[in-house]
Amino acid sequence: MSTIAFDQFALTRIADFARSLSRLHRASHHQLVEDDAIDREFNAVCLSVWGYSTDDISDDLFSDGDHAFLDALDEAHARLFAAEQGYDLVDDEGMLTDWWGYCWMILAEKRGLLTPENRAAARARIEEKYRSAPNVIGVIVGR
Repeated sequence: MSTIAFDQFALTRIADFARSLSRLHRASHHQLVEDDAIDREFNAVCLSVWGYSTDDISDDLFSDGDHAFLDALDEAHARLFAAEQGYDLVDDEGMLTDWWGYCWMILAEKRGLLTPENRAAARARIEEKYRSAPNVIGVIVGR
C-alpha cells in the first residue's frame, strides 16, 4: 500500500479566497440568498485564484473523457485530484461547498483552456445569446 503525501503549505488553499462565498452559503441556511449572488461570488473566487471564471471557458472545450471524469467525482476523489494539481478544497468546517466547480476550473487550467482566446470566444457566445433574446435591445459589457 502506498501513501500519497502532500505538503499542505505548498497547496493553494481556495478557502482563503472563498470566505465571502462560504458566508453566503451559511446564510442561505437561514435566509433567502439569490442564486445570482452566489454565482457572482463564486466567479469572484475563481477570478482571484485563476484570473478566469467559469464564464470564460466553454463547456464544449472539455473532452468526453473530461466530462465523464467530472461527472464521476465525489468529494474524496475531488480532494485528491485538487491536491495533485496544487490546490486544497477544504476549509475549517470541511469540504468547500463549491468543490465541483473548483475542480472544473482546476481541470480547465490543467488542460490549458484558461487562455485569452477562449475567454473572448466564450464571452462572444454569451453576448450572442443575450442579443438573440426577443426582449433584449442591447448588451452592456464591462471589460
